[in-house]
Amino acid sequence: MQRERTKRRGADVGLGLVGWREWVELSDLSPTPLKAKVDTGARTSALHAHRLELIPDGDGLIAQFEILPIQGSTLESTPVETPVLEQRFIRSSNGVDELRPVIQTDLTLGTHTWNVEVTLSDRELMGFRMLIGRSALRNRFYVDPNRSFCSGI
Repeated sequence: MQRERTKRRGADVGLGLVGWREWVELSDLSPTPLKAKVDTGARTSALHAHRLELIPDGDGLIAQFEILPIQGSTLESTPVETPVLEQRFIRSSNGVDELRPVIQTDLTLGTHTWNVEVTLSDRELMGFRMLIGRSALRNRFYVDPNRSFCSGI
């Protein structure tokens, strides 16, 4: 019964399908698509911010960093300067709480574009430069962990 209700709700809102990894675009930040891990275990999305600096600006902060879209490479580096929405404690995959800056940006996945909150962190040693958390996916996509690159980019 519960399964039927979920299917009906999903059909009503026209949810898309994504796999456990997808190509995404952050058109406000970088001209190059990034390979992202879809992680429903993470609440918030995260982006690798190379050489991150937080600069005071009036009452707030500005984040200055580089996006390195290709894992394991410094090619196609894009400098970014964007306002920090807030700073938030995030528990990383190793269980350590870290204070991270949070920014807002448009994210494109397949034919869908919407505004998301993204934390900035050092993901140099991680397998993906970006992680898409469940808050960004909620009411937009079903996740099929057996599939990859369903979005068509």
